[in-house]
Amino acid sequence: MIQINPEKLPKHVAIIMDGNGRWAKKSGINRVRGHQKGAEAVREVVRTSREIGIPWLTLYAFSEENWKRPAAEINALMSLLKRFLKRELKEMQDTGICLQTIGRTEKLPEDTREILFKTIEKTASNQDMVLTLAISYGGRQEILDAIKKIAMDIERHGITSNDISEQLLSGSLYTANMPDPDLLIRTSGEYRVSNFLLWQIAYAEIYITPVLWPDFNKQEFLAAIQDFQKRERRFGATQD
Repeated sequence: MIQINPEKLPKHVAIIMDGNGRWAKKSGINRVRGHQKGAEAVREVVRTSREIGIPWLTLYAFSEENWKRPAAEINALMSLLKRFLKRELKEMQDTGICLQTIGRTEKLPEDTREILFKTIEKTASNQDMVLTLAISYGGRQEILDAIKKIAMDIERHGITSNDISEQLLSGSLYTANMPDPDLLIRTSGEYRVSNFLLWQIAYAEIYITPVLWPDFNKQEFLAAIQDFQKRERRFGATQD
């Protein structure tokens, strides 16, 4: 049985949920069914995070690059997102989960965006855990948007080059109100960060598993947490 130390939990876990398509191909079914199965894994990981007391969970749900996929698959993903939000709202309310989103959500279809922001509004007062969905998100795009925001502040408020700092840039990102991730999990065995939270994961512990996302269950998630708890985090300093 996996033992978790409640005193050494990561404050913020971010997950690259990869492998729905490969899981579907392996199972001999279409990709949409793989995404549906992946939504079940989302539910289990969110519940587990809430149960063990992780305060921040961020899931890479739909990247900027995903807009290049076939229209039929994109439409299916948007429908799945809407169903997920409607179905999970009551549980988020009952368990104190606050929903947030990061990304260029203005690119979402209007009906999807409406349901997303209604759910965010209805859960805004919840304080036990923050679930952030990265939708239409890209790390480079986020940094670019932050630079544009700073440039506007320079024009409007007279900010000088001496005022530009890590804190200013961090505060201009989509994640301005969030702590940086302590743990980044990637499923499906790929060794890349796929344009996810590029600034924020500078000191995150990275855990890569060959398990495809639809098979990433509670035990797999707890194994990742247990691995994190065995690591020594020095942030550039020495052990001494």
